[in-house]
Amino acid sequence: MKYQIRHRTHYRYTQPLHSATQTLCLTPRHTDTQIVHHWQLASATPLQAQTDAWGNHSHVLTAGAGARMLQCEATGMVEALGESLQTDPLGPDPRLYLMPSTLARADEALRRSALVAVRGVDGSRAQAQALAALVAERVRYQPGCTNANTTAAEAWLGGAGVCQDQAHVLVAACRAVGLPARYVSGYFHAPGSPELASHAWAQVCLDPTARRWLGLDVTHGCVVDERHVQIAVGPDYAACAPVRGVRSGGGSERLTVSVEVALLA
Repeated sequence: MKYQIRHRTHYRYTQPLHSATQTLCLTPRHTDTQIVHHWQLASATPLQAQTDAWGNHSHVLTAGAGARMLQCEATGMVEALGESLQTDPLGPDPRLYLMPSTLARADEALRRSALVAVRGVDGSRAQAQALAALVAERVRYQPGCTNANTTAAEAWLGGAGVCQDQAHVLVAACRAVGLPARYVSGYFHAPGSPELASHAWAQVCLDPTARRWLGLDVTHGCVVDERHVQIAVGPDYAACAPVRGVRSGGGSERLTVSVEVALLA
């Protein structure tokens, strides 16, 4: 499936900025699961391209004093191949993803439940899918009850959250039973549901030596398929958020984001 994607981000400030630096994880790369036919990241502020520690294509945006708005637009065409397995030669050793991270850390309750879920289940893929089923049953999809800083343990306790929370809980559960797992940000083609266009899921490493990853989408109860377009990966959302950074000055801010994912004939 080929998709035309447009992702706009616009910050407005009530006072002039003194300075601002932002990292933009908005550029997909070629993988076993997708082909990037073309992609462009545009901003009135200069952008510096880089590859981050997790293997993502990212850009650094730096604004000087006096600006009262920052904006960028990512556009392009990506073909999703419908493959759930991805061999990823970039980034760190997959076993690094066994370590807990701030937003994807299992507490004792989640750890115990994860261990029970995989008891008697043979094979890393079967265990990962058993954990995905556990998370889907326990953490129902409910917008508005969590925020960007909600942890996996908090979402597990509350029993609800959005795709970000479900991905964090699955990543934490996998790590708790010895499966390397990472968070994935991207897009999802959901006709008639534009609020689902910006999406998150998890990847579980089935073979650390071969760097073989399985994509699992708790929100839609499936492995990654032709509806998913991957943008960035990391230990959790904080490491690969579409836009993150620091600023001085500017007063209060207003953020406007729009994402469009259109299927091409």
